[in-house]
Amino acid sequence: MPELVANSGLVDVVSEASLVDDWLGLFSLSAAEVDCATAVMLKILDGKCKMVAAEKPVMASLYMAVREQPGIVLGEAIHRRIDAALQQSALDEATRMEIYETRVLAESAISRPVMKAFKARLRASGLLPAKQAA
Repeated sequence: MPELVANSGLVDVVSEASLVDDWLGLFSLSAAEVDCATAVMLKILDGKCKMVAAEKPVMASLYMAVREQPGIVLGEAIHRRIDAALQQSALDEATRMEIYETRVLAESAISRPVMKAFKARLRASGLLPAKQAA
């Protein structure tokens, strides 16, 4: 598994991989949800992800586990872009902008209700903790 870039604020996702593997043993992702996991990974990489810090390694592990499954709208070119970013110890400005632009396009291809349902499902099924009231 490639190292995560230092600027993403992630810790090593290896400890989360077994949690994700166990979850995937019980649940599977639809093609639309694979797209959602990919979009979240892009958001983590470009530094715009607002998930709490403990959730980011879980989501990164989920992406790593399902990235070879087919999505509906997000394909191999995006996965190659993510892999290239993950190979860097720190994202340079050009790479960060490329990831940002890719993420914006990816999110525009996924409807907001689909993304909200994806995150709600992860919470309801226990992969992510229940959302705390503000």
